[in-house]
Amino acid sequence: MYDKSLQILKHYWGYTSFRKPQQEIITEVLAGNNVVALLPTGGGKSICFQVPALVKEGICIVISPLVALMQDQVANLIDKGIKATLIPSGSTQDDIITLFDNIRFGNTKFLYISPERLQSRFIQEKIKQLDVNLIAIDEAHCISEWGHDFRPSYQEITILKELLPTIPIIALTATAAQKVISDIISSLELEKPTIFKKSFFRENLAYQIFKTEDKLGKLNQIFTKTKAPSIIYVNTRSKTKEISSYLNANGFKSSFYHGGLSPVEKKLAFNNWMTEKTPIIVATNAFGMGIDKPNVRVVVHLNLPSSIENYIQEAGRGGRDGVKSFSVVLTNDSDISLSSELLEKSLPTIDEIKTIHQKLYQHFQIAKGELIETAYDFNFLGFCNKYNFIPNKTFNALQILNNNGIIELNHSFQQKSTVQFLASSKQVISHTNQNSQIKNFVQQILRMYGGIFESPVKIDEFYIAKKLGTTSWFVIDTLEKLAQKELIAYTKATNNSELFFLHPREDDKTINRISVNIKQYIKQKKQKNRDLLQFIESNSICRSVQLLSYFGEHSSQSCGICDVCLQNKNKVNVNQKDILSNLQKGKTYTVTEICSLLNEKEANILILLRELLSEEKIHTKNNKYFLK
Repeated sequence: MYDKSLQILKHYWGYTSFRKPQQEIITEVLAGNNVVALLPTGGGKSICFQVPALVKEGICIVISPLVALMQDQVANLIDKGIKATLIPSGSTQDDIITLFDNIRFGNTKFLYISPERLQSRFIQEKIKQLDVNLIAIDEAHCISEWGHDFRPSYQEITILKELLPTIPIIALTATAAQKVISDIISSLELEKPTIFKKSFFRENLAYQIFKTEDKLGKLNQIFTKTKAPSIIYVNTRSKTKEISSYLNANGFKSSFYHGGLSPVEKKLAFNNWMTEKTPIIVATNAFGMGIDKPNVRVVVHLNLPSSIENYIQEAGRGGRDGVKSFSVVLTNDSDISLSSELLEKSLPTIDEIKTIHQKLYQHFQIAKGELIETAYDFNFLGFCNKYNFIPNKTFNALQILNNNGIIELNHSFQQKSTVQFLASSKQVISHTNQNSQIKNFVQQILRMYGGIFESPVKIDEFYIAKKLGTTSWFVIDTLEKLAQKELIAYTKATNNSELFFLHPREDDKTINRISVNIKQYIKQKKQKNRDLLQFIESNSICRSVQLLSYFGEHSSQSCGICDVCLQNKNKVNVNQKDILSNLQKGKTYTVTEICSLLNEKEANILILLRELLSEEKIHTKNNKYFLK
């Protein structure tokens, strides 16, 4: 089995050996045992269930909380030539029957499914018909009320134990305290699971927190020294562009990334950063999934993160190659005092959630008692503007509704751009004869996409640009010009969300049923904020020791490279009086002897000796010092 695991690792991932403790986890899973694996960000969690699932006959069912996360993992597996699928949002019963037939007879190895989908009796019956070899619970901390992304529907996953009682379970998470681990084990009813907990200690990552009123000046300082790939996290979409423009104006190459960009813009920003055309990327926390760049040297938080869990996940994107890297938080007293206030303003009350929930139905003209099972194209900011809602608070309310299975909101929903030729191919070619560049462009489109004259065809501007050896901006601009001339119909990709209502409209009754969960969510958010502020303001204990303690690892060994450790290294523990009281009259001392007497660094002793000489309290001769 070990040899087969290694062969699979090398064949699909290109690695010749496993990271610790991947091999031990895989061996345990292949032995048919239940496993709980806690691996920090970048620790290679996916390989721990993907490799054993490929070793064994049958299919692995993966429970995952986010549609975007599932789409990302499925796409990565398909790119490697591994058959994987998920149940698309809005699938009808007929769609699901076809999908499961394809899974059963098409040698599919991975089925990704959300915990909410798992509650469907129909889907449960279909799962029973599959030859399942492993159940993987990704982001398993969602099970616990004390996990940083608690999802009530995660507590219903035990249905899989009833459906597939003999199939081993592996629960994986990047962050979990002891209480969360206990909740995972009890909620999943795991008997004597093997627990693997990789230390969160990163010896090459220097956690540094700087208080400054001039954050832009500090950025200048950081990037003048560091030319390597870096990430700057900010808390609003507008700031990504603003900070990126500032850096570019000051001679640094940067791009920006946030959830509101079109698919083409996101892909371009990401690729420019990955290829280091623009080594700095300024982003909101939407920039996270699928990032596996080993040589990120600096991760800067220009604003305070929302929790220690989010912080360690984002900071952990630095230095994955083992080379020294820096996690820098730039903050000041104003940030710290505003943090709790801003959180309070962003958390909706139960009454506000009721109002937002009710307006959602009104927005789409859904009557009481009615359930529409098709998807709605949802423009979040348009909805907020229509009802004069505060976006931040509304977003959190929608997340609560989503996490409690009231609605399904797919933020990564991207309708691809479409093109249809309105004129005949001869007319198009003759129209573009005077411009060889446009002519080549049109011919390339016609070669790439069939049926483009009969109906709108989905296209990928970025892919077209790669084929033509040009930029996606040129592709978009050319398509828009052809559309203006009415040669084609071009619909640019939308960045709206996809919204499903999962219950008939009952207004207040629906929210009353989940009010306990809402109160717990609000309580937890406030506690996470207090924990973060305590970490930011505590400048007497090593940052690494503080973080390890938060995640249940108790270590007294300081990292030696965080801001607290460096500050303690530079502390002078002696003064002039100490030197004078240790020097005996009539005796001379070298600097080394004085350092040894006082157990202090030479640099600090030399400063004090210079002060004493200038005040004529001591004398020196032949590099030796003595009392006056």
